[in-house]
Amino acid sequence: MARFEPAALPELLPVFYRRLFPHGAYGRWLGYGGVVKNYFQLREFSFTLRDDVYLRFQSFGSPQELERELQRTNPYKIDIGAVYSHRPNQHNTVHLGAFQPQEKELVFDIDMTDYDDVRMCCSSAEICSKCWTLMTIAVRVIDRALVEDLGMRHRLWVYSGRRGVHCWVCDDAVRKWSPVLRAAAVEYLTLVKGGAETVKKVNLSEPIHPFIRRSVSVVEKYFEAYALVGQDILGSLESWDKVLALVPEEHREPLQAEFPKKRDSVQRWELLKGRMERTRRAGGPGKSTPCYADWEIMLQYCFPRLDINVSKGVGHLLKSPFSVHPKTGRISVPLDLQRLDQFDPFAVPTISSLCQELDAAGDDGEQEDGGETEPKRRARDYKKTSLAPYVRVFEQFVEEMERARRGELLRRSDLQGDF
Repeated sequence: MARFEPAALPELLPVFYRRLFPHGAYGRWLGYGGVVKNYFQLREFSFTLRDDVYLRFQSFGSPQELERELQRTNPYKIDIGAVYSHRPNQHNTVHLGAFQPQEKELVFDIDMTDYDDVRMCCSSAEICSKCWTLMTIAVRVIDRALVEDLGMRHRLWVYSGRRGVHCWVCDDAVRKWSPVLRAAAVEYLTLVKGGAETVKKVNLSEPIHPFIRRSVSVVEKYFEAYALVGQDILGSLESWDKVLALVPEEHREPLQAEFPKKRDSVQRWELLKGRMERTRRAGGPGKSTPCYADWEIMLQYCFPRLDINVSKGVGHLLKSPFSVHPKTGRISVPLDLQRLDQFDPFAVPTISSLCQELDAAGDDGEQEDGGETEPKRRARDYKKTSLAPYVRVFEQFVEEMERARRGELLRRSDLQGDF
């Protein structure tokens, strides 16, 4: 893969926005079928240009106008904001207080830096294939809950381009949610609570909510390979003391005595888990209190950590899919949930590698295709590169939303007897 040099962005971005960015599907996504008049025109876009020049409250009359502006300004980063009461680019002309965010997708932002207290391999902006499993678990846990518990349908999961993932929930009803409802959804999806000074961040008690049971069963699939082998969380006295600090004292001392006799993290975990399971089986009057310390440890080390402020605020900006990350050069690509466990952030194409792939594909056939329209030529361009499968995931997401919208319109016309 071509090495990415941030200094090359001014030369690479014009090629990206002209020949690779999926303008067609992008416009269809944010237009939502044109069902609501002026919906696209009322959307805020924010561009970050060279030298950190920041343009907020950009808005456009059509997806084609947005495309022309992207090709004119070649932003280093695109953020998407809310759909407002008035056109964002005219917000200065509106009476103070009248310009208000009305709707936006419910968004989630999961960032690897929020797991620094439980990652052994990396810290801050660094990631590796070992700790990336935390993002896989986060998507699996949150996506299951969004669909099965909260009844949501249209979710677009996107790699941030560096060290995290974003989710856009696009259902019509959810886009209208108030900040209170958005905060309630995040609260429902939050189990890890407390700042750096809080040692025990997960506290479970009976009855255990079905959401917690289902989340534990998702985490369990990854826990041995990720936490016990990859992170080796019980591999040394120092690391197992940190884990045993989460266990009630009556169980901690016997485990501290037994742990040195075991060979590795896997054996020590079996000992701890077995002890907790016995407390749960022995329940009843006069028996020891059922203890869920094993579940609490799994959740503290692996459960998703959400930024409530990103999700709660309707006007909050979030980086757009298909933005280029200015530090890594990687594209913010949609995730294929069917192949989530195979996703490798280090294999995501960079703007440098894509431009190199375009060059390698050469001017094949451009002579005979002289009469081809720009959108058609561009569709052929991205298909020559490793961006193609990610654009296809995005197109499938948009097509599924369009199918659902057509089905809903048909259902409504049937109910009204419109033939």
